[in-house]
Amino acid sequence: MSRELDTAVKAAMAAGEITLGKFGELSSPEIMAKEFKDFVTEVDKACEAAISSLITASFPNDSLLCEEGTIANGSSGRTWIVDPLDGTLNFIHSFPVFSISIALCNPEGDILCGVVYQPLLRELFTAEKGCGAFLNGKAITVSSRTEREEFLVATGIPFKEYHYLESYMCMLKDVIRDSAGIRRAGSAAIDLAYTACGRFDGFWEYRLFPWDFAAGVLLVREAGGAVTDFGGNHNVFLRQSIIAGNATTHPMLLEKALDHFSEERSS
Repeated sequence: MSRELDTAVKAAMAAGEITLGKFGELSSPEIMAKEFKDFVTEVDKACEAAISSLITASFPNDSLLCEEGTIANGSSGRTWIVDPLDGTLNFIHSFPVFSISIALCNPEGDILCGVVYQPLLRELFTAEKGCGAFLNGKAITVSSRTEREEFLVATGIPFKEYHYLESYMCMLKDVIRDSAGIRRAGSAAIDLAYTACGRFDGFWEYRLFPWDFAAGVLLVREAGGAVTDFGGNHNVFLRQSIIAGNATTHPMLLEKALDHFSEERSS
């Protein structure tokens, strides 16, 4: 394990302990609205402070991009991308699906290492570029399923932007016809981690933020899967719409995305 990944693991686990200390015990004053249907809690902020502190102490020349606003502009060209609590609404409602996501990117936009930690289950997903993906230290791979009637596919449903709702619903209907079931857990980082270890056969979501997907994208790729945007582009940071899956599910989902989100086609 590199020093970078070791730092990310320690930071994720420190944040995880903060979430465990407050899960199911949030009070109304600890919950704030950031914008329409988007919330932040004191736990998000405490987790972000713990993570950024540990990273900055170990790599003071690196930059930080965190969901709740912590930003540092370092000189190294590398950037840590952090979601201190992915699944905040779940956390607020004591729905036990949330995670901490931490990734490191180089100046060229390559994701060097990533961690997704699910504290309640003590599941730690880790990956380093070129070194494989792991769950609690054991190597993982994407699923090998090829029959559409067996696929379990994850997605994220639009909850505050409705201009693409019709396109999304049309794609959802198509995926329902070509799968055994759909799941919407409420944490894109978990969806991608579960795709990496074969629990989900694929995942798609339109318009995420880098902190939602950076670590999970590396997990899927290092687990032998494919990840692109809705236009088939490998650089998912450009459009920030994600399709992930194995050798069968990724092209299936990509075909449907191209049908229903034609504006996302590669130029």
